[in-house]
Amino acid sequence: MMELENILASPIDGTPLRRVGDTLKSDSGHEFPIVQGIPIMLLPDTNDTIGAMAASRVVVAAMGDSNAHDPYYLDTLGLTPEERTRFRKEAGSHDPEIDPVAAFMIGATNGILYKNLVGRLPRYPIPHFRLADGKDKLLLDLGCNWGRWCVAAARSGFLPIGLDPQFGAVLAAKRVAEQLGVKAFFVCGDARHLPFRHDVFDTVFSYSVLQHLPPGDVLRIAHESRRVLKAGGEAFIQMPNTLGIRCLQHQIMRRFREPQGFEVRYWGLRQLRTLFEREIGATTLEIDCFFGLGLQGSDVDLMRFPFSFLVRVSELLRRLPGLLPVADSVYVRSHKRP
Repeated sequence: MMELENILASPIDGTPLRRVGDTLKSDSGHEFPIVQGIPIMLLPDTNDTIGAMAASRVVVAAMGDSNAHDPYYLDTLGLTPEERTRFRKEAGSHDPEIDPVAAFMIGATNGILYKNLVGRLPRYPIPHFRLADGKDKLLLDLGCNWGRWCVAAARSGFLPIGLDPQFGAVLAAKRVAEQLGVKAFFVCGDARHLPFRHDVFDTVFSYSVLQHLPPGDVLRIAHESRRVLKAGGEAFIQMPNTLGIRCLQHQIMRRFREPQGFEVRYWGLRQLRTLFEREIGATTLEIDCFFGLGLQGSDVDLMRFPFSFLVRVSELLRRLPGLLPVADSVYVRSHKRP
């Protein structure tokens, strides 16, 4: 049976780690706490990809294993003050079958078409996983949040390890996986500084994450992904297409200005292929969806009309040849060269 500690490494200098109580220690003197079963592998002095990363450092340092004050670590979830107030008001009356963090993060993780479901999910929206034959394969999910893609990957046979800088989200992912009977591991960490040894993963996956980061961070993550992939392993990364119909509309609405903060950055298909081919290896692109980012055919029963209609049309168009240049969301599939 795989032990998570056996593949972890210090994100500072890459040295192996050993567990001593609730701490991971390296021979070079670095220490990382384990809080509620989650290794906290965040560097203390990097700029944040998302404001919740800094909150994760502060909250974990202050609270440790004591979570009586805030069992959900709301400050680490990137919620607005209004959303936190609503969460505290409604979480107690929420469907006990649905983790409240997953219910309230659904708009942020799944997209604008899910906004009406915030706080009232009838079921977990677990997507269909495009990668098959995951038997005995180790998968790293970058930016896992509450764990929907980890569950999807596990159901396709993979052993997933979810990584996210938001401590409250990683805890939610752990709860959801346990509730659904899924075997998965979770780490609170930064995708730009992966806390893993070289050549350990068969697959590196990410959905709706890298699209929010500036090109320098995407370059760094691609480089790190290659480092942790086994020879012949593959990266499977979702990204937005500059020339996608809905993507073009969004760019027009913001007058093609430079994106700010966590806004989506749009990428040209040639640009994506060039970057990932250079950093990882042979790269191909394939359609994810149309009419937005994140539309999943498996969620059509959760959608109101006309959104449900758009999802069905997107699934139809995805199967037609020649439409990749105008797809809104694409997958970048790269195989690590020897």
